[in-house]
Amino acid sequence: MIFGHGDDFYNAQNEVKMNFSSNVWHGANLEKLIAHLTAKLEVLTRYPEPDAGSLKRLLARRFEIKNENVVMTNGSVSAFYLLAQAWKGAKSMIAIPSFSEYEDACQLHDHEITFFSTSDDLSELSLEGQDFCWICNPNNPDGKLLHRTELLKLISENKKTMFVVDQAYATFTTEETLKPTDINTYKNLILVESISKDYNIPGLRIGYLMASSAIVEKINKYVIPWSINALAIEASKYILIHPAQFTLPIRKWQRETAEFIFQLNKLDGLEVLPTATTFFLVRLKKGTAADLKKYLVENYGILIRDASNFRGLDETYFRLSTQMPAENAAFVEAIKEWLEKQD
Repeated sequence: MIFGHGDDFYNAQNEVKMNFSSNVWHGANLEKLIAHLTAKLEVLTRYPEPDAGSLKRLLARRFEIKNENVVMTNGSVSAFYLLAQAWKGAKSMIAIPSFSEYEDACQLHDHEITFFSTSDDLSELSLEGQDFCWICNPNNPDGKLLHRTELLKLISENKKTMFVVDQAYATFTTEETLKPTDINTYKNLILVESISKDYNIPGLRIGYLMASSAIVEKINKYVIPWSINALAIEASKYILIHPAQFTLPIRKWQRETAEFIFQLNKLDGLEVLPTATTFFLVRLKKGTAADLKKYLVENYGILIRDASNFRGLDETYFRLSTQMPAENAAFVEAIKEWLEKQD
C-alpha cells in the first residue's frame, strides 16, 4: 500500500495548516537535536555502520537485553518485510482492522494469510497450525489496547506460533504494554518498536525489533547493509543519550484527547470509537470520509486520515490524532459545518 497511508501531506494540493492524519507526537522540541545534527553533517561524507552497531548497543543497554537480541531497521515497516521474507511461505494470522503493511509484507513473500477481528475474544482464538500471529498493540487505527496479562497469556499458550507485536504506539498510552525483557521469557515473541513517532522525526525512518537470538540470527541473513543512514543513527543516539529533552507528556496529551472526543460527541452525525491512546477512529453517520477529507483540506487546510482502506472498515471511517487544543477546537467547528451541509 505504497500510496495508501495516512500522512499524505506530500500529496496535498492545498496548504496543510493542521495535520490530524499522522500519529506522531506533534509537540517535540527539536531545536537541540537539529543543532546537534547540523554539527554532525560531516557524517554524510562517510558510510554509516553496516548494522547501526553503536545504536544497537545503546538500545540493548537501555532495555537490559543483549546486542544479539536487536535488529535495527529502516523504520518499523522494514522489520515486517524482513520477518515475512525470512519465513517465506509461512502461515500468518493477522488482526484487523490494523496496519496494512503486515498483510502486504506477507503477500509479497507468499504467506498463507487468515484474519481475525481485534474485537474477538482472544481466549477463543485458535492458532493451530499458524506460524505467525501479527498484532498491533496499541492498535492502529482505532487505539484499542490488549492488556499485558491477556496478551502474554495468549503468547504462552501458543508456543508454536511466533507473535509479532507492533508496539510503535506503546508510549501513546498510560496502560502497561509488553517489555523488552519479555523476549527472554517468551521465545516466540518478536517486539517491533519505533523511535520516529515518539520524537516527531518520522522522516528519518528509525525502527527496531527485539527477539530471541535464534530469531535475530535468521533475520540478520536478510538485512541489507547500511540500511540505516548516518543522520538517523546520529539522531537516535542523541535522543537515547538525552532522554530528558524528549519527555512525552502523555497524561496531558490524553486529557486533551478526552476533551477533544467530548466535544466531537456533542455533534450529531458521527460516532467516536473508544481508544486507549491519543488517536482514534470516527464513524460518519452521513457522508463519506473521502468527501469530508476533501472539504476540510480545501476549505480549512485540515488533513485527516481517510480510514476506508483499512481491511474491515468502510468509507464512513476516518482517523484523528489529537493536536493542540486550539487546533482541536478549530476541527470541531469545521466538521460541524460540514455535517450541517449533509442534511
